[in-house]
Amino acid sequence: MGLDHYVNTFGVACKKQFGEKLKKLTIDAKFTCPNRDGTLGKGGCTYCNVASFSFEHGTELSIREQLKLGRERARGKTSKYIAYFQAYTSTYDEYRVLKAKYDEAISDPDIVGLCVGTRPDCVSDEVIDLLLGYQNQGIEVWLELGLQSANDKTLKRINRGHTFNDYRDTVLRARAKGIKVCTHLILGLPGENHQDYLSSLDAILNTGVDGLKLHPLHIVEGSTMAKAWRNDRISLLTIEDYALSVGELIRHTPKDIIFHRVTAYAKKPMLLAPDWCAFRWDGLVAIVNDLKAKGGQGSYLNLTADSLKAENMTVK
Repeated sequence: MGLDHYVNTFGVACKKQFGEKLKKLTIDAKFTCPNRDGTLGKGGCTYCNVASFSFEHGTELSIREQLKLGRERARGKTSKYIAYFQAYTSTYDEYRVLKAKYDEAISDPDIVGLCVGTRPDCVSDEVIDLLLGYQNQGIEVWLELGLQSANDKTLKRINRGHTFNDYRDTVLRARAKGIKVCTHLILGLPGENHQDYLSSLDAILNTGVDGLKLHPLHIVEGSTMAKAWRNDRISLLTIEDYALSVGELIRHTPKDIIFHRVTAYAKKPMLLAPDWCAFRWDGLVAIVNDLKAKGGQGSYLNLTADSLKAENMTVK
């Protein structure tokens, strides 16, 4: 049995709502980030090089052309798609610019959803109302927030430039209007362990959330962390420890929350380490094996004192 048997995945949720699994078509709309353009800082988050996860990064293709290319790659596996503004901070521009880009994406007749990835500190009430307008037109709307950790010390360490309170404020404002929020967490960030992942999940659940994305920390060429890794200053999770932690987070998550992703990978030579992140299915198989042995989503929900004392994961 696969992941869908143990987890309320995005694919399962879409099949219930639309009768088929939807494919997210990633878009690089030439946005930047306040952590790169000098508004908050330069250089971005220490783990980031957007080219490692965005095939379209740096493309000169229009949004419509990127969507067409994405459909061709999907090879007819579905007839309906979600336009996913993934690269950098996709709410970080003037209202008229955002509206024009979003409008271009949803003008494609095969697009039934709009997914906007951004930072927690770059979502104004005006942006929320813009997204709500699309939702009121029948478009499936998701606001994806890159939190990565609920620990403010960690956020400072990785140069995020925002706090957990920034995240909480945006989530409360968006969900109050009925906009669904998907939150990103990175496991294995410097200075964090299994207890920290559980604490972050607890803070996210207490704030309220509709979806989750889990990622292992992996080192990519062009990131600030790459230099630290080359100097042996960063330890990384093994595939076994990552799967164990993901399994625990899934078991602590209520069944109505949708997991958009439980692992991530990058391609060499962009990927420097760990090697297991180069193979998409290896991490997924390890996670499914953990769920099969210990139980799936919602098996237990309360983050008790005992669970928070879980042993730290061995890192290599």
